[in-house]
Amino acid sequence: MQRLYAEGTEWSLPWMSRVLPQIVRLCERAPDHTTFTRFIPAQRPGQGHGTWRRYYERWASMTIEAVGMDMVELVPELARFVPPADVVDKPVYSPWLGSSLHARLRARGCDTLVITGGETDMCVLSSVLGAADYGFRTIIVSDALCSASDEAHDAMLMLFSSRYGQHLETATLEEVLELMPR
Repeated sequence: MQRLYAEGTEWSLPWMSRVLPQIVRLCERAPDHTTFTRFIPAQRPGQGHGTWRRYYERWASMTIEAVGMDMVELVPELARFVPPADVVDKPVYSPWLGSSLHARLRARGCDTLVITGGETDMCVLSSVLGAADYGFRTIIVSDALCSASDEAHDAMLMLFSSRYGQHLETATLEEVLELMPR
């Protein structure tokens, strides 16, 4: 839920504006238990290892050099929660690789993750699979996710609830809020 994915960029997520109010409501309930992850693109085209080098050649217009560092910031509606909300930066889809996310969550005694954001079929997918690998109870908020592809989004929600049913739970925002302390 960063400015990189807001309207007007090549990575624009059409549903972002529709799910943003849902995510704000969740953050309002527990800002001190909120962790945002931010995808940090390469500084310039051609940087990165392996396929990431090719990725940034393709997406040269979305490198830091092209868009500016301010575009990696959270959208203003969510940035207002930091602090007390935490922010973890990541150079790849997964927030578990090359970051301190796992250690931070364990230090806080966290055993359950409630996942929102975008993209359902990219960063969210990587986040929930890593969470399952680490054994976290993982709840995906189905009406607080967005993607650039409606087909991939729908397919991922089906996959989350059917194939990964032993590791992942899906719920609506209202269902999650009913279970959260006020």
